Amino acid sequence: MKNLNLIPKITLWVLLAVGVVVSVMFYAGGNEAMGLEVAGDILDVPVFTGLFLNWNYILLAFAICVTIYAVIASFTLKFKQNKKKALATLGVVCGFVLVAVVCWFLGSPEEMHIIGYEGTDNVGAMAQMSDAIMYMTYILLCGVICTICWGAIYTRIKK
Repeated sequence: MKNLNLIPKITLWVLLAVGVVVSVMFYAGGNEAMGLEVAGDILDVPVFTGLFLNWNYILLAFAICVTIYAVIASFTLKFKQNKKKALATLGVVCGFVLVAVVCWFLGSPEEMHIIGYEGTDNVGAMAQMSDAIMYMTYILLCGVICTICWGAIYTRIKK
C-alpha cells in the first residue's frame, strides 16, 4: 500500500520536472533566425514554441482525463454509501455542463482579426470555442473568488 501512495508523488514530480525543462527551453532557447513579419516589423519567434504548446496540450488532456476519472470514481463511491450525496455530486457536474453550454452560445462565430494571422482557425466553431473558453474562465474565476470569500466568512462565523 505504501508503494501505491508513492505513484502520484512520483508522477507529480516527473510532470513538474518536464514542465520546468520545457519552459526553460522555451524562454531561454533563443529565437528562430527568420522571425515573423507583421506590418513591416519582424517579431521574434522562440525556437521551442511547438514543444511548449504540445506539452501544454498533453497537460490539458491529462488534467481532463484525471478530472473525469475522479468525478466518476467519486460518484460511484458516494452512490454506494449515500445516494443523496451522489446526486449532489451529479448536480455539480450538470451545473458545469450547463455553464459550458451557455458559454458556447454566448460565443461569437464571427471572424477574429488577428494581426499577422492568415489561417482559417479564427472563424466559425474555433472562434466560438475561443469565446466560450474565455467566458468560462471569467465565470469560474468569479466562482473561485466567491468560494474563497464564503469559506473565510463561514469559518469565522463557525468559530
